[in-house]
Amino acid sequence: MTDEQLLDGAIEPQRNRRLFGHREAETYLARSYNSGKGHHAILLEGAAGIGKATLAFRFANHILHFPHAGDAPDHLIEPDHDAPLTRQIIAGASHDLLHLKRPIDQKTGKLRTAITVEEVRRAGHFLSQTSGTGNWRIVIVDSADDLNRSAANAILKILEEPPKNAMFLLISHTPGRLLPTIRSRCLPLRLRPLAPDDLIAALSALGLSVEGQDMERVTALAGGSVAEALKLLNYGGLDIIDAYDQALQSSSAEARLVMHKLADTLSKRENETIFAFLIGHVDGDIKLRARNAALSGDLDLAERLAGLSSRIASDTAEADAYNLDRRQLVLDLLSRLRSTLQPQPHTA
Repeated sequence: MTDEQLLDGAIEPQRNRRLFGHREAETYLARSYNSGKGHHAILLEGAAGIGKATLAFRFANHILHFPHAGDAPDHLIEPDHDAPLTRQIIAGASHDLLHLKRPIDQKTGKLRTAITVEEVRRAGHFLSQTSGTGNWRIVIVDSADDLNRSAANAILKILEEPPKNAMFLLISHTPGRLLPTIRSRCLPLRLRPLAPDDLIAALSALGLSVEGQDMERVTALAGGSVAEALKLLNYGGLDIIDAYDQALQSSSAEARLVMHKLADTLSKRENETIFAFLIGHVDGDIKLRARNAALSGDLDLAERLAGLSSRIASDTAEADAYNLDRRQLVLDLLSRLRSTLQPQPHTA
């Protein structure tokens, strides 16, 4: 994980010694590997920021320490940062582990928007080489959602005829968007969002201690995701949500002031993370409102909200692709939502 991907306050998954809330999944992986009947490709599914990548590196570390499955314990070992093999994994210098992720664009110095076919070819070359230690060769795809079409097809070809002693650990936040043929060749392992106690413990392990009402809000809004909790606490996410609610609930004059202030803040280049956070929050809020409207029998509002959700997704993708003005995007988004939520005049 690059610095650009790593949230303030987070620990890179390959460095993270602690994993919370997934003991059942850990036990399953350990026992499956120990039995000698483990699958060559495992799809770790679940919401972003709940520990999927940390579990993948934890499992990879376990396998590489016990290359003979029958010698492995029935529980995943704790990563020992003093162990040479673990130090190699942390440094990205292991000859038996490849972390496949979005590459850096050499021209702009920024992350590319997708994992490219060239990266997958690098994985193919990595797997074709004989391990110098006779160990497993493990590829962590982080995340499989980022594979572009050509890269996805290239991964599929490898999964169809995997080399001996090769294992793929694919991470996916939205597995429904993956090629069905990729999903069919993987063993799915669904990870649930963290329970409030596990989320609080994970934040405490990162040195974040939040008490009282703020912690109640964080656990309610984070959806069991450490990443979302970090955005709420370290990126001003709680204030952003307050401003968003105020923009929807205030009178027109006051709402305009709040909306312009919010748009000015989110349009700054250094606020890219919190901009994406707001877009995600708005999308979730609209879908919740649409569902509630449908359940209450207001099908017209539900339909208008569903259409707005699609429009926002399209406008956001276009703004990202063409580097359009995010300030205007935020203003348009909030204005449309306010208009959509207004009672519609009845026609005779």
